[in-house]
Amino acid sequence: MPLTFRKSFRILPGVRLNINRRSVSFTMGHKGGPKRTVSSTGRRTTSMDLPGPFGYRNTTTRSSRRRARRADRD
Repeated sequence: MPLTFRKSFRILPGVRLNINRRSVSFTMGHKGGPKRTVSSTGRRTTSMDLPGPFGYRNTTTRSSRRRARRADRD
């Protein structure tokens, strides 16, 4: 079983600082409303809980950082 680390701090009402072993991210938004997350890895996520079993999530990743990582691996 792998070891994981994740910690979340509330900075201001509606703003959280999330830390895990690979990145740091900020989440802005309130419960039940739209949320925007920006990560140090370049991932940007917009999400919203909708009534019932529905939800919305859109994730984008900066391509320049992804390309640089691929080049490092080769």
